[in-house]
Amino acid sequence: MSGNNVVLGRGSGSRVGAGGTPLAQKRLNTSKNVLLKVVILGNGGVGKSCLMNRFVSNHFDQHSFHTIGVEFLNKDLEINGETYTLQIWDTAGQERFKSLRTPFYRGSDVCLITYAVNDQKSFKDVSMWCKEFLTYADVKEGSTFPFILVGNKADVSEEGRQVTQEEARTWCKENGNPPFIETSAKDAINVELAFQMAVDRWIKFEEKMDRHYESEVVDLRSVKPPQRASCCMNGQSSRTEE
Repeated sequence: MSGNNVVLGRGSGSRVGAGGTPLAQKRLNTSKNVLLKVVILGNGGVGKSCLMNRFVSNHFDQHSFHTIGVEFLNKDLEINGETYTLQIWDTAGQERFKSLRTPFYRGSDVCLITYAVNDQKSFKDVSMWCKEFLTYADVKEGSTFPFILVGNKADVSEEGRQVTQEEARTWCKENGNPPFIETSAKDAINVELAFQMAVDRWIKFEEKMDRHYESEVVDLRSVKPPQRASCCMNGQSSRTEE
């Protein structure tokens, strides 16, 4: 595996991004790249590792084994002239590995919630994955976090499909309207586009946060100090004429 095992943590005294990492730390020290932590979640067997490997190395292994614990790969992606280094974390989907995967949720910038279009249960568990992520990532505003809903294995026949696109879009409408895309790691369909959408989602989230942050900044020059009354103006004289 390539990349760096260091997970950026929370800072103090500066504005933080979607996953709690200070925005100043999002830029790598050695370049102008923006470092984003991307987590892929979903049931075991939906093709999370295949999506990551297809995106990073354009490789597909039909006989790949389930991920044990957590692994990650890095890849640079250029969007609108800006280079983003995606640190992509592939987490085990089996319940017995929950204690191994959840510590890695914290500090995430984007989360790809993944199901297989030929596996109805994996789609039903999408809400569970969102809830688990929000709980262990300590995300305060879950409705605005940059989620992406990914329906993998779109190469299956219509007879083998168990989840329609309409079902997926309905779920999105009821859960904060995250972007939705169907992919095929096997046939390399929409895989890179899915990660581009993830970065675009993060960019829009940060722009929104920037506007909110700027609206909360107080211009001290425009704040007038309170007027203090003179001691000679505190009411009328208490003397009376005789």
